[in-house]
Amino acid sequence: MKMLYLGDVVGRAGREAVTARLPKLREDWRLDFVVVNGENASHGMGLTGAHAKLFLDAGADVVTLGDHAFDQKDMLQFIETEPRIIRPLNYAKTAPGRGQGVFAARGGRKVLVAQALGRVFMNRAFDDPFSAVDATLRAHPRGGMVQAAIVDIHCEATSEKMGMGHFCDGRASLVVGSHTHVPTADAQILPGGTAFQSDAGMCGDYNSVIGMDRAEPLRRFVTGMGKGRFVPAEGEATLCGTYVETDDRTGAATRVAAVRLGGRLAEAHP
Repeated sequence: MKMLYLGDVVGRAGREAVTARLPKLREDWRLDFVVVNGENASHGMGLTGAHAKLFLDAGADVVTLGDHAFDQKDMLQFIETEPRIIRPLNYAKTAPGRGQGVFAARGGRKVLVAQALGRVFMNRAFDDPFSAVDATLRAHPRGGMVQAAIVDIHCEATSEKMGMGHFCDGRASLVVGSHTHVPTADAQILPGGTAFQSDAGMCGDYNSVIGMDRAEPLRRFVTGMGKGRFVPAEGEATLCGTYVETDDRTGAATRVAAVRLGGRLAEAHP
C-alpha cells in the first residue's frame, strides 16, 4: 500500500496548498490512503467543519486533530457526524468523537488510524498515551484485522515521539509525529518494520514562526509582552509530510521518505 501523511495544516496558506496539490498527488503517486493533520487549519487554531470538508473533498481519507481539537466550537458537533475526523485517544473521556478508527483504502484494504497526545512539556494533563495506543494496536493487529496501522503522536518532545515509535515497533506500520511544525531528518524503518519520523512538519508558510506571522511572536520573545493574537503567515506554503509503502500481508513498512513540496524549503520527493 502507498500512503501519505501530511503534517499540521496552518491557516489559509496551508489549506490552499493541500486542497490544490493533493488531488494530483493522489493520482501521480498512486496513493491508496491519505491522512491530513488539520488542527491548525482554521485561523491557526483548531479546525472548522467547513475546512475539514475541504480536505476530505480534496482526497484525504482521514483528518486528525490534536491539542487544539475543539478550539473551533463547531467541531464539537461536526466530529459526531463525520467519522473520518479523529481526535486524540487520550483526550478527556467526555470529549465528543473518537480517537481511532478503521477505514477503507483503495482496493478494499483496511487501515487503522489512531492519534494520541503526548504529555512532556504539554500544558494540560492528558491520560497516558502509551497505554491508550497499546490497547488500540492490540485490538487491531497489522497484517490481520487491518492491512496497515498509522499512529499520529501529537506532542512537543522528540524524545516522547521516539519513545512511541519504539513502543509501537512491530505493531504499527507508521508512527509519525505532529505538533512542532518543523520537519525532522530522521525518517527511518525501525527494526520491527515500523516506519517512523519524529515530526512530519507543517503545511504552511515557513517564512514565519511555526506558521504564524513573525511580528507578534517576536514581540513576545523580545519584550515579554503581547500586543495581539497570533495570525497565520500567508506566504507560499510548503507541503510537508511522510510517505510510506507497506506490505499488505504483514503490515510492515517497506519504504519511508520525507515529503517537502513548494514554498521555501528544499524539495523532497518519495
